[in-house]
Amino acid sequence: MWQSIPELGTGLLLASLVGAGYAFALAAISAARPHLLGAARRATYGTVALVGTAVIVLAYAFVSHDFRLSYVTRYSDRSMSFGYLMSSLWGGQDGSLLWWMFLLAIYSGACIYWLRGRYLALQPYVIATLLSVIVFFGLITLFAADPFTTILTGAPVDGRGLNPLLQNIYMIIHPPALYLGFVGCTIPFSFAIAALITGRLGNEWIVAVRKWMLFAWLFLSLGNALGMIWAYVELGWGGYWGWDPVENAAFLPWLTATAYVHSTMIQERRRMFKLWNVVLISLTFLLTIFGTFLTRSGVIASVHAFAKSDLGTYFLYYLGLLIAVTVGLIIWRFPKLRSDDHIETTSSREAAFVLNNWALVGAAVFVAVATTFPIISEAILKETVTVGPEFYNRWMTPVGLTIFALMGLGPLLGWRKTSARAFRRGFVFPISVAVVVAILHAILGARFNMPAIVLREPDPGGDVVVGGFLAVGAALRYLGSIVPIITSTLAAFNITVVVQEFWRGAAARRARTHENPAVALARCVAKSRRRYGGYIVHFGIAMMFIGFLGQAWGVSGQASLVPGQSYQLQGYTLRYERFRAEADASKEMQFADFSVTDQDGRLRGVVSPAKFIYRSHREQPTSEVAVLNSVRDDLYVVLGNFTGPTGRAAIQVHINPLVSWIWFGVLVLILGAGVALWPASTGKPVGVMRYLKLATSLVAAVGFSLLLASLSGRILPNATAPASPSTTSPPAGMDVHAP
Repeated sequence: MWQSIPELGTGLLLASLVGAGYAFALAAISAARPHLLGAARRATYGTVALVGTAVIVLAYAFVSHDFRLSYVTRYSDRSMSFGYLMSSLWGGQDGSLLWWMFLLAIYSGACIYWLRGRYLALQPYVIATLLSVIVFFGLITLFAADPFTTILTGAPVDGRGLNPLLQNIYMIIHPPALYLGFVGCTIPFSFAIAALITGRLGNEWIVAVRKWMLFAWLFLSLGNALGMIWAYVELGWGGYWGWDPVENAAFLPWLTATAYVHSTMIQERRRMFKLWNVVLISLTFLLTIFGTFLTRSGVIASVHAFAKSDLGTYFLYYLGLLIAVTVGLIIWRFPKLRSDDHIETTSSREAAFVLNNWALVGAAVFVAVATTFPIISEAILKETVTVGPEFYNRWMTPVGLTIFALMGLGPLLGWRKTSARAFRRGFVFPISVAVVVAILHAILGARFNMPAIVLREPDPGGDVVVGGFLAVGAALRYLGSIVPIITSTLAAFNITVVVQEFWRGAAARRARTHENPAVALARCVAKSRRRYGGYIVHFGIAMMFIGFLGQAWGVSGQASLVPGQSYQLQGYTLRYERFRAEADASKEMQFADFSVTDQDGRLRGVVSPAKFIYRSHREQPTSEVAVLNSVRDDLYVVLGNFTGPTGRAAIQVHINPLVSWIWFGVLVLILGAGVALWPASTGKPVGVMRYLKLATSLVAAVGFSLLLASLSGRILPNATAPASPSTTSPPAGMDVHAP
């Protein structure tokens, strides 16, 4: 049997498709004949087993170097380690679609096991919706992107190897984490469709999807963060987010999912926003399919996307079908989607959440339009017009600051309305702290190379992109100049709000129970995990905003040095000590060692940027980034051209302030989401949610350890980044983190 892996794999894909179709039919029929529901559940479990076996077979093909398979040949070679062989499963288009189908099958099986005797009226439609999505991916995998296709001319002795840009520790965990977020959005969407079909549009389905949506949101957040780290240590341009179309495709569903996580609380408390919540859930899932279309169709150029293929057509038609069905169901059930209550005053938590939702969805609309603008301009203007990072940064700045301000405002407002006394009691301390921080930043910021105002020079190109509205462009440029003081003020406000909420909760409990402060705080959090987990998430996001602020003060430079020479940049002195060459089974390595001292002459460490030449990709030499991390800033060094006889090395040096705050903020965000997800102690078994909890804890632990190791410089260097713009793009067919 193992001598026929191609036939076995394709057979398993066919059996999976048949099983999914059979389970779908049983689930649909069980709505009228409930006795068939058990058969539909068992058929789904069988489908999960078949898809899982297909993934195991493909994994075995990689570790056994079965180069009869075209996919294995294109994405692996004999020198690769086990970890990278496993990551090759999702390193290309065919395998990533099978991986998506596998995760969706696992989610479906877990959801159906969790349901059992719950939500019996919704179950048939939930199962049918989940299986319909599996059927679509099964059709795509079997007929358009079969990873078990063989090479007709005979198996080569060795494979072509995985793209060097993908041979990085973060590429082992980043795509699975992001896929877990993307695929996880299918569960809430299935419940929304079931609620629309049955007309059960109260709080029942909202409560059912609460933790499933939060679970997906956590992995969307973690996946995006790991992608940022990968870009930072791998691509060598000195940043972590470049508004690339694939980055945007992963960011869009995060925005709408974040909006839903907030608005669902309004429906639970006030039975409002039924229509809005259905729209947000549906839009989040549709954006996962839309993002997949963007990255797999090749209609938009990206350094991350797959090669142009016909797969985009399949996803486009499927997206159209999903939109038609969803909109049709919403129109049909529109009378039942009306709110049972209304917002009474603007000084209420509901009003703040609505504004927050508008800002988040507005940001999603802006990013979606800007990302697809090349397609729009081609259709309307008959020419391709693209927008760059400066355009995104300029226009997203006011939106981001608005969201940041509303994030701190919401917890201070009461439900329905906020009395004048409660308003004063909640706002006085956070506003006072924010004002003090603003004054200190204005006075002392420049002394620490972090001025409160950073003047922006006019950007003629940017003003043209704005569309001729030079006054608007000038206003946005002015806003960009004062972003440092605004962001630091809002960060102080948000952090103080979180601290105040924890203090008030613990103080109220102490007044009742007379417990010591630590016990009171712990039990307060344990009793309201969702609420305080959200506050911890807010704290983490505030830390991330502080990290984002560091871009305003970054500096960069470049030099060409021979051993013994030095280069100075903003208090750092890099002395070129020596050149050395090494080699291992897969690549040749050339290192340039630099000792780093600060302005007081103290040794800060040694950085060793390098050039890697992989034997499987000699035509694609890459440069390894060296980063010296600190809480204040990162010293980021990239090795460019290298002259062998003299040892002369061209380097690019970036000083990136506060970047570590982003990664620490991500850790706090993971912690907060974990607290919100942690099941309450009821003394009863929690079934599949216990396993979801354990999975969340495991991934969080992995994320914690990797992020902390990265911050402390313990991860062994294997990051490759292009030495010049000519090597920034992966070869056709290679993907980095496309959904």
